[in-house]
Parts: sequence; structure tokens; C-alpha cells
Amino acid sequence: MQRPTNEPIGRQLARTAKQVSRAFERALADAGGSGPTWLILLALKTRDWKTQAELARELGIERPTLTHHLRALERDGLVARERDPDNLRAQRMSLTAEGDAAFGRLRAAAVGFDRRLRAGLGEDDLVRLRELLETLAANAAEPAG
Repeated sequence: MQRPTNEPIGRQLARTAKQVSRAFERALADAGGSGPTWLILLALKTRDWKTQAELARELGIERPTLTHHLRALERDGLVARERDPDNLRAQRMSLTAEGDAAFGRLRAAAVGFDRRLRAGLGEDDLVRLRELLETLAANAAEPAG
């Protein structure tokens, strides 16, 4: 059997994704946060959510996982939760002043990291990269039926 001359594209993509993810987590940690913290603060900053279930679906995580993160953020003074007077089973979530400041720090870290990733890439490169990633995602999707 002949040895492969090139690494399979799926393996290279997976390795690259892990490397980028680890580097992004380090950038967020240096700013005092984490990936889950950033995603939750970003979601709360940009939209009002009717329920935690709705937010969990948007973030692609299970409700108990979101509840765990929200408790920690609430304990750290970044998020406030209060019962919705129109639906006592639901809780409204909002950023506190400390949460807003944390959002600003993490946003600066995320923007800086994005700038770092784009180094040496022109706008045409970025458009093509997005197209290629969409094609890979479509190719990896489960076949219909």
C-alpha cells in the first residue's frame, strides 16, 4: 500500500480548528473570560431573550449547561436574572454593569484575535475562505433521506 503524500483535508481542518480554538480561549482567558462566558455575554448584549431555553438553543448547548454557566456568571456579578412577571417559570437575563465591562474586555480580545487571524489575508482571500468552509460543511452534512 502506498503511503499518502498529503494529509487528509479533514484531519488538517480538525487540527487547525483545535489550534485556533485553543489560541482563542487563551486570548479570552488573558482578558479574564472564557469561550462560554464570551458567547453568553455577547448574546445578552445583542438581544433580549424570552427564556433560557431559547438562549440555550441559540448557543447550541443544553439547558442545564446554560443554567450552570448563568449561575457562575450571576455569582461573579456579571449577569442578573429575575422572574418574568408574565411567565413565572421564565427568568429574564441581563448584564450587570460589571457584565457590561467584562463584555467590553472580551470584545476587545475577540476583535484583536480576529485581526490576528486575518493577518496576511486580503478581502478576496477571506471571501474565498468563507466559501470553502461552507462547501466543506455542506460536504460533511448528513445526506438527506
